[in-house]
Amino acid sequence: MHDSELVTLDVKPGAAMENQSGLHIGRPRIYGRLTRPAGSKVAALLLHPTSNYMGHYLIEPLAQRGISTLALNTRYIGNDSLLLMEYVLLDVGAGVAYLRKLGFEKVLLIGNSGGASTMSFYQAQAERLTIKDTPAGDPVDIAPQDLPPADAIALTAAHIGRARVMLSAIDPSVIDENDPLSVNPALDMYGSENTPPYSPEFVGRYRAAQHARVKRISERAIDRLRYLRSRPEPIHDEAFIVYRTYADPRYLDLALDANKRVAGGIRSLSHKMSPKGVNNSTNSLGRFTTCSAWLSQWSFDHSRADGPRNLANTSKPVLLLEHTADASVFPSHMAEWRKAGGTRVTSHDIPNGTHYLFGQPDLIDMSVELISDWTKGI
Repeated sequence: MHDSELVTLDVKPGAAMENQSGLHIGRPRIYGRLTRPAGSKVAALLLHPTSNYMGHYLIEPLAQRGISTLALNTRYIGNDSLLLMEYVLLDVGAGVAYLRKLGFEKVLLIGNSGGASTMSFYQAQAERLTIKDTPAGDPVDIAPQDLPPADAIALTAAHIGRARVMLSAIDPSVIDENDPLSVNPALDMYGSENTPPYSPEFVGRYRAAQHARVKRISERAIDRLRYLRSRPEPIHDEAFIVYRTYADPRYLDLALDANKRVAGGIRSLSHKMSPKGVNNSTNSLGRFTTCSAWLSQWSFDHSRADGPRNLANTSKPVLLLEHTADASVFPSHMAEWRKAGGTRVTSHDIPNGTHYLFGQPDLIDMSVELISDWTKGI
């Protein structure tokens, strides 16, 4: 094991009441782990909007190949109920600036899983800053110097964006947003009327109904914000629950967007729970949120953090590693990433790689070797 140190970075204040901690509100800070092998000239920033990556499986293998890693948590670690992607940009920027200050010759963004769209969003804004507010219309204090660009982006098991994941996983059979048990049997992928393999006609209706549900929730969030903020004593935001958000037909029908995955999807497999059980659980995708957070991270029509769309607006080299047995990132996603990056993309398969590479140490080594070799040319 290589020595590592705790990194504490001050960041700009976020949205009102984004944290219950008075210490955080008064002096917002984010924390990370820097692993720095002797003589290292290249540093990687490893970050996810909410997951704690300080114990990530890539850190030690990268150090063994002479690459430093800052595994950095955002201000939203472990809690996406108030997450605004626009403020995540500031946290990524603080990490890149810190690595530049340490004098590394090259800084690499590693976007793993949900970090992929985050890093693409960041790099696009670092190269050309366009954001001045959130999708809810609240101003965000971001200046170009807050977002120093990186030199390259490596994407592994790369989700294409939180809003895109929600769009594909939200359950369109929900009839009443206030009743978690309400079901339209004709649109229930877990019901007896519809079983895999799903017909193209069912999938078409299902996808259209998913988009319609997301749009309804988004429109309600906008209307609710308008009403709350127009009151004589304005209320800035409001919390709500989104029921049943683990219902992508690809979880059960392996012929859809086929790869070498097993059925269930990553949450079902990692939590050893049926997909239907995850769908009905109290802690699934976007379950607790607010109007502003929904629009920023989960709304397909409003979130700015679409991975491939942002990657297309960057200019740096891109490494794309496709886990061919991923139960959450599918071949069509990889095609979007490749199209977005064009000739800048160097792509490799990680054969039989699952999303988290649990119990696959050889594939971790393969991934790190590919990253290490590629960084020599950036």
